[in-house]
Amino acid sequence: QVQLVESGGGLVQAGGSLRLSCAASGRTFTNYGMGWFRQAPGNERDFVAAISTSGGITYYADSAKGRFTISRDNAKKSVFLQMSNLRPEDTAIYYCAADPGAYGSRRSSTYEYWGQGTQVTVSS
Repeated sequence: QVQLVESGGGLVQAGGSLRLSCAASGRTFTNYGMGWFRQAPGNERDFVAAISTSGGITYYADSAKGRFTISRDNAKKSVFLQMSNLRPEDTAIYYCAADPGAYGSRRSSTYEYWGQGTQVTVSS
């Protein structure tokens, strides 16, 4: 089992920044690729970003490229999502997830463990 707890969400004005954190506990964190997804009301859960076990490989949804940065600290068993230049359409619940594959994935179905989510609201 891997337990994931997100934090760092909140209310921010358009153009602002937030840093989301996800703390992991349980099985060896370094065995898992990690990802961030988001879900707005009435929408499906969408891929945002993913990072490999070593942190050396990252990839992003087109909507996140150039504005969001995913990173991880294996010593602290944590993964982060730095978000800048936020837009109202970024408003959603953000989830971190753990993938037993080494590289993470754009597909939510490959992730085995999920956090409870943290709300991000961007006002215009």
